[in-house]
Amino acid sequence: MPGIDQVLSQAMGIPGVRGAGLIDWTSGLTLGTAGRAPHDDHDAAAADTAEVVQAVARNATFDTTGAVGTDLEDLIITAADSYHLIRFVHTAFDSQTYLYLWLDRTQANLAVARLRLRDLAAELVAS
Repeated sequence: MPGIDQVLSQAMGIPGVRGAGLIDWTSGLTLGTAGRAPHDDHDAAAADTAEVVQAVARNATFDTTGAVGTDLEDLIITAADSYHLIRFVHTAFDSQTYLYLWLDRTQANLAVARLRLRDLAAELVAS
C-alpha cells in the first residue's frame, strides 16, 4: 500500500502533470508535494486551492467528508494553459485533505487525469 510520497510520484506519471500535492484544506498546508507548482511555490498553490475548497464547502450543499449524502468528489478549474484538479480524499474519519494536480492543458487528458486521480485517492485511503 503506497504512502503519500509514492502516491504523489505515481501522480507525476499522469500525462500532462506539472505538479501534485496532498493538502489539508482547513489550514491550506501541504502534506506532501511533487514536481513543480504554479509560480514555483507549492505553499502558495496549496493556500490558493484551499481557499477555493473552503468557499465551495461553505456555499454548497455538498458533503466533503465522505459521509452519506451528496459527496463532493472533485473540482476542476480551467485556465488558458492549464487545468487544476482537486480530488477529495474520503476516509472513515472526517478527512479534510485533497489531492491536487496542476496539468498542462495542451498535453493532459482531463478525463484520464480525473480517473487516475480517483484511483490514487483510493490507494491513499487504503494505506
